[in-house]
Amino acid sequence: MIIECVANVSEGRDARAIAALADAVRAVSGVRLADVHSDPDHHRSVFTILGHGVDVEAAALALAEAALARIDMRAHQGLHPRLGALDVVPFVPLAGTAMSLAVEAAWRVGEAVAARHAIPVYFYGAAARRPERRELPDVRRGGYEGLRARLSTPSGAPDAGPARFDARAGAAVIGARDVLVAYNVWLDTTDVEAARAVARAVRARDGGLPAVRALGVPLPTRSVVQVSMNLLDVRLTPLPVVFDRVGHEARRLGVGIRRGELVGLAPRAAFAGRSPESVGLPEFTSEHELDAQLARVLA
Repeated sequence: MIIECVANVSEGRDARAIAALADAVRAVSGVRLADVHSDPDHHRSVFTILGHGVDVEAAALALAEAALARIDMRAHQGLHPRLGALDVVPFVPLAGTAMSLAVEAAWRVGEAVAARHAIPVYFYGAAARRPERRELPDVRRGGYEGLRARLSTPSGAPDAGPARFDARAGAAVIGARDVLVAYNVWLDTTDVEAARAVARAVRARDGGLPAVRALGVPLPTRSVVQVSMNLLDVRLTPLPVVFDRVGHEARRLGVGIRRGELVGLAPRAAFAGRSPESVGLPEFTSEHELDAQLARVLA
């Protein structure tokens, strides 16, 4: 069984801490740390881990231990929605692996994190134990700042671990899902309202593109704004459709596009026959292609 784990932690600025987390994953035999993406404005890093299920579970637990030892949410300020230090840990079945096996991996890791570190854990996606927790934005609503109050209510009780607010660690959200592509487009302006308008035009919930989530956020360290997106099903809405629509909506506002940005890996099919350059990703190589990384794991 081959699984991808795309672990998101709430640290994107301390290079030494990020390196220590990466080293914790690499110390687990049998896994491939395929990508580490850090962003100082989002104050977040994403670790993409590939391998056989039992090894990936061990790597996720090693990353959890390292993250919870080094990250203090009491000092965390970033643009990205988050609940905790070890924020979101999805397991993704690959190479014919059944979703049920990814769900079981998520449950084992979530129960272990809750038991070892005494923090609240919520399960989401295909691993959700309550229907209202299937969608990640619903699980994360209220964020870290609202977590204390949430844990004091019956509806906010975690699926594993204590219903106790740990100010340092927050809570973890662990789940199973299909492949998604995290893709951002930087707009050549500092006007965050322009980015928010474009995000509203492209995201599915406001009548935009199918299976697209989008937010408009500023990137102060780079003096631009960003349309930050998750493409939940690139078969329905591939990268070129998103890039072209973002460009169209931006031009209507008199704004240009600076570049695209990929967070983690993307399958070859996500490009729908277009070149990476045509969607703002001129630096894309086989290192960023899920198919190529998966072939190395299977070799």
